[in-house]
Amino acid sequence: MGMIGEILSVIFGSGQNAIRDTLQVFRPNAEAQAARDAGRASAALSQFAAEFAQADRGRFDRVIDALNRLPRPLLAFGTIGLFVAAMTDPVWFSQRMQGVAQVPEPLWWLMGAVISFYFGARHQFQSQTYQRGIAATLARTSEVAANIRALGGIDAAIAPGPAAAPPDGNAALDDWRRSRAG
Repeated sequence: MGMIGEILSVIFGSGQNAIRDTLQVFRPNAEAQAARDAGRASAALSQFAAEFAQADRGRFDRVIDALNRLPRPLLAFGTIGLFVAAMTDPVWFSQRMQGVAQVPEPLWWLMGAVISFYFGARHQFQSQTYQRGIAATLARTSEVAANIRALGGIDAAIAPGPAAAPPDGNAALDDWRRSRAG
């Protein structure tokens, strides 16, 4: 038995948690992994909040932001305007479309690239703004949970008894309730 015990001790170790230590070679400890994940998420949220902190913006930034908001509405209303023009004056519309048909194909590719990059950049900016809001919300989760617990305690302390009925602003109904209770 001495040799078998030594072989098992070499394989599984001689501590009390030999099976746990052996299994952790093949599968990570879930509790330790959760702690590492929580630390990583907290560090990422802190970095994210610091990176995207908004400073007071000047007039130039506000003007550029206003100009950046124009292309999408102009494209949408322009397209609707083309449909209206085609229905109201088909000859005028056909003349304009003949001019558009003369635009060379490389210019169409260039316009498509410019519009794609513009909308791609706007999409990325909006996505990052959304993620920033999510990060701020997640950062306040523990505070909100504490507030909910505190409010639950207050609600339990001042909850009316089963015989009390909440007033609903209807004087006749309140009188009827009082007559039935008395």
